[in-house]
Amino acid sequence: MKTVSLLYGRLGCQVRLPDSAVVLEGAHVPPLADPAQAVQAALASPIGSAGLPELIAARKPRTVAITISDITRPVPNKVFLPPMLEMLNACGIADAQIVIIIGTGMHRPSTDAEREILVGADILGRIEVIDHQADRPDTLVRVTDGSDGHPPASLNARFAQADFRIVTGYIEPHFMAGFSGGRKGVCPALVDLATLQRFHGYKTLASPLADNGVLDGNPCHAESLRVAKAVGVDLLFNVAITRDRQIAGIYCGELEQAHAVGCREVGQWTCATVEQPFDLVITNGGGFPLDQTFYQTVKGQVTALPAVRDGGVMMQISDCAEKLGSGAYSELMLRWGHDWQGFIRHIAATEQTGLDQWQLQMQCRVLERVGIEGLRLATDGVDAETLGRIAITPIAGPGDAPQRLQRAVDAFVGANPDARVAVIPEGPYTMLCRPS
Repeated sequence: MKTVSLLYGRLGCQVRLPDSAVVLEGAHVPPLADPAQAVQAALASPIGSAGLPELIAARKPRTVAITISDITRPVPNKVFLPPMLEMLNACGIADAQIVIIIGTGMHRPSTDAEREILVGADILGRIEVIDHQADRPDTLVRVTDGSDGHPPASLNARFAQADFRIVTGYIEPHFMAGFSGGRKGVCPALVDLATLQRFHGYKTLASPLADNGVLDGNPCHAESLRVAKAVGVDLLFNVAITRDRQIAGIYCGELEQAHAVGCREVGQWTCATVEQPFDLVITNGGGFPLDQTFYQTVKGQVTALPAVRDGGVMMQISDCAEKLGSGAYSELMLRWGHDWQGFIRHIAATEQTGLDQWQLQMQCRVLERVGIEGLRLATDGVDAETLGRIAITPIAGPGDAPQRLQRAVDAFVGANPDARVAVIPEGPYTMLCRPS
C-alpha cells in the first residue's frame, strides 16, 4: 500500500491505495526565490508592453483600477499587491486615486473577513476595496453596443471609467475556458448578468472545445476575450502558483501576449498524461478556498473526466462547508434531483440561460460517463438528506469524510482486485492529457 495526500479543506487528508495505483500529477515546480523582487522586475519589464513606470508617465492617469479574484481563488494578492502599489506611488499615483475591485462575477459579495484575507489589513486601511455587483445596473456601464454582431455587454463602471486598468489573477487549467487568468479577470469577473449568462450558455458549453487546456476555437475564451478587448486592459498581471500557494511564475504585460506565455508554461507544468482510462479515479475539490461549495467542487469532477472509463467510478472528497452554493444553484440542483437527462433536454430547448445552470450542465458531462451510481462524494459539509436529492451518490456511513472515503476505496479495491486505479492529488489544478 502507499499513502497519497489530497487537497481537502484547509488541512488536506490522506488516502491509502494499492501500490499499483497511478498518481496523476503535474511537475513539482519550485516557488520563486524572491517573489517581491520578481514582481518588481515583471512590472518594470513586462511581456509585449512598456514597463509600468513608462505607461504611467505616458498616460498620466487620474484614477487607477486594479482587479483581483474573489475568495474562491487562492491568488497570493498579499505578495504582489504591496510592490505594485509601491511602484504606483513612486510614479506619483496616490492611494486615494486607486480602487481595488474584487471580480465576483456571479459569486456572493465578500465578507469583511474575506477582504482582509484577500488583501491584508494594511491595504484595506489604505486603498478603497469594493466588490463587483453584476445585479446592480446602476454600477455598470455599456462597453459594447451590438454593432459588432454580438449582443451588447456592460461592465463594472469603476473599472471601465478608470484612466488606467490593471487586471490581476492566476493561471490554472479551466474546465470551461481552457485556462483561467487573462481575459477572465474582466469577463466573467466584472460583467453584467446577461453577459455572464451568455458566457455560460448551453450552446457555448455544449461545444467540445469548451474544455481544459483548449483556447483555439473555445467559445468561452472567445467571448471573454472579446469583452476584455472592448473595454481595454492596460496591464495584465497574472501568476502561477505551487501546490502550497506560493508564486511559481509571473506573467505581466499585454493582455493576450502575457496570458499566452503563462498558459504555455502552466499547461506544461500541470499536465499529467493518461495512457488509458481507469476503473476507479479518486479526486478532490481543490482544497480551501475552492472546495467550500459543491458548485465549485464540480470542477474537480469534470477535470478528472479524461481518466475514468465509461461506466467506471469516480470518488471525490470535498469540504463543502458552505453547502451546495448560491440559492439559485441549490434550488436548481434540488428541483432536477436525479433527472439530469431531463435537465439537459430542458436547457437545450430554450434560448434562456438560468442562473448557475452551467455548473449542472458541466456535471452532466461526468454523469454521461459514469452515471449517478458512479459519481460518489464524501463530504461533511452537506447534510445526508440534501445529498440524497442531488445527482451524486453520497459516500455514507460512520466517521468523517476522509474515513468514509478510505472505506469506500478499500471496499472497491477488495471487490475488484484487478481494477486499474488512479488518484489525482491536486484535483482540478491538474490537467489530464492524452498521449501526443
